[in-house]
Amino acid sequence: MADTNLPKFQGKPLIEIPEFIPTINFLEGDFGRAVLDEYRGRTEKDYGNASALKVLSYDGIVKGSNPFAVALVGSIVSQAGLRVATQADLERALKVKVLPLQGKYEDTGLVLRSESEPNEYLARNLMHQVKARNPNAKMPAMIPLSGLELVADVSSPYKLAFKLKDGCEVFYDSSVLNKDGTFSSEDIDKKTGLPSETSNKGNRTLYTINSGLSGLDLYWGLDVYSRCDNLAGSRGDGRVVLVSAEGTAKNLQEYLTQLQTDANRKKAEIDAKFKQAREILLGE
Repeated sequence: MADTNLPKFQGKPLIEIPEFIPTINFLEGDFGRAVLDEYRGRTEKDYGNASALKVLSYDGIVKGSNPFAVALVGSIVSQAGLRVATQADLERALKVKVLPLQGKYEDTGLVLRSESEPNEYLARNLMHQVKARNPNAKMPAMIPLSGLELVADVSSPYKLAFKLKDGCEVFYDSSVLNKDGTFSSEDIDKKTGLPSETSNKGNRTLYTINSGLSGLDLYWGLDVYSRCDNLAGSRGDGRVVLVSAEGTAKNLQEYLTQLQTDANRKKAEIDAKFKQAREILLGE
């Protein structure tokens, strides 16, 4: 075929383009630092410096994670039109290869199986809330952390508890969460992000227990782990993942600006107090 030297064809998309395209990322950069500053302030002011919340650090990216920390971050970033990622979000991220999730872990939910140990106090508390909404609910139930609020509770062993948000979608009778097994990335329920079934096939593993309340996370080798009984546990390879909520992600910069303004105000107040104390002590 002879060269034609035709100009570039200016075509138009022959598909319906959605008005909103969700985005996903780790809690990092200036935004991550500002959120962590707000997080630490709330930990002290609203939650009595509960040790279960003092698990996050910053090194260009926020490191560490447990269900309590993720729930609190979720409340903070909701003001900016964001939410914490669900298990389904992470599976979609793996499919389109947009985040380096392997070699890290991300807390995404809680699995409620019974009112016994582990975490009996929190299990009973959540079971009461779940049954109030759905008296016929069958266990185990998977509750995304994006659907939970954190509350202070002096009776809790962690001094913290969870409250179902009004719009929280609980996934009931998730029988797959009662049995260990292997699964394939091609066999994922798109709504829950959990394996549709487990077998002796596939290169990923689901780990479970059979009672109480445990965490749910995507683990190091991209396995799904739902047997963690220490809900306050955290390591440096933990990551918090955020997803833009429909129609409001454009508020991110405004929110970051407000957080920075608040931080500057607090610093000015501390500097003024320090100056006053110095003058008194040194007679300046």
